[in-house]
This record gives sequence, C-alpha cells and structure tokens, in this order.
Amino acid sequence: MKLVKSLVCMSVIGFSAGSIATTYAADGSALYASKGCPACHGADAKTPLTPAYPRLAGQSAGYLALQVMDIRDGKRTNGQSAMMKPMTTGLSDEDIKAIADWLSTLN
Repeated sequence: MKLVKSLVCMSVIGFSAGSIATTYAADGSALYASKGCPACHGADAKTPLTPAYPRLAGQSAGYLALQVMDIRDGKRTNGQSAMMKPMTTGLSDEDIKAIADWLSTLN
C-alpha cells in the first residue's frame, strides 16, 4: 500500500512540475514580447535588427539572466548596455529568469 501511495505522490509531483515548467516558459515568451525585446532581437530571438545586437535564441539561461541583471543593476556598462538599461528597469529577477529560460529553449 505504501508503494502505491508513493507512486501516486511521485506522479502528481512530476505532473505538477511539468505544468509549472510549461507555464514558466510561456511567461518568458509573453514577457519577451511585452517588454519590447523583439524590436531589437527579433520575434524569434534569432534575427536581430543589426549585427551589433546579439542573437539570443539558444543561449545559456544562466548567462542571459546574469547579463540582463548586470545591465539592470548598472554592473555592466559596455557595448549596447546603455540602450538596454531602460528595457531592464522594472524587471524582477523572476521576470529575467523566465525570459532567459524561455530563450534558452529556442534553437
């Protein structure tokens, strides 16, 4: 009986985690669009407006999140950081992580 309860519990936890991951990715996609990211990086995050803007699709989530947080927090000021600063103001760490996680899933 304990084995059955454990399996049921594990199934529910696995299902819930999968649902949360899907929701998290969807939030990243919606945030990317609503924050104006496609204007410079492309709707698909693969076709930036100019070669000076990075292709974001498929990059490491940790790397992307760190770069955006550093721009937001004023720790990174090189390159295109000045242009990005207004876009990052008001983004929470969770928003940034959701966007970065979603971008990392793109090919």
